[in-house]
Amino acid sequence: MDTLLADQLSTFLDTWTADPNNTKDCFSALKAHLEGLDGIKLDFVPRPGITFSLRAAHENQTRRNLFAMVDVIDDDPADRWLSVCFYNELVDDPKDLGEEVPGGLLGEDAKCFDLYEADDDMLQYIKERLQTACLTAAKE
Repeated sequence: MDTLLADQLSTFLDTWTADPNNTKDCFSALKAHLEGLDGIKLDFVPRPGITFSLRAAHENQTRRNLFAMVDVIDDDPADRWLSVCFYNELVDDPKDLGEEVPGGLLGEDAKCFDLYEADDDMLQYIKERLQTACLTAAKE
């Protein structure tokens, strides 16, 4: 991530103070998990009032420019929530906890996992999906 985007992400996290559902901690945990995966490139796309998107790509990907998007939904800054989306064919969902979203990820069919409040089990499940999608994307 270039310095400007890293600064924007840092500023976003520093100014995110209203967090009644502890979703900031979940976002930070997902960010740290992604940073720990081999060959990962992260991008940050801030769209205040809409979303703050952390986009993950694998350096070996050639078909697409990302494999997952961790969105902070910002329609109510005092009550933000997370939506983590993947291209359908890059992610498994053995517990069927994700939602199919036609055209939901940059115009392609997606599977999204929403976190409205801190949930350790769901957070772990999403981390496992990120790992799987990363490995699959590395072969694309």
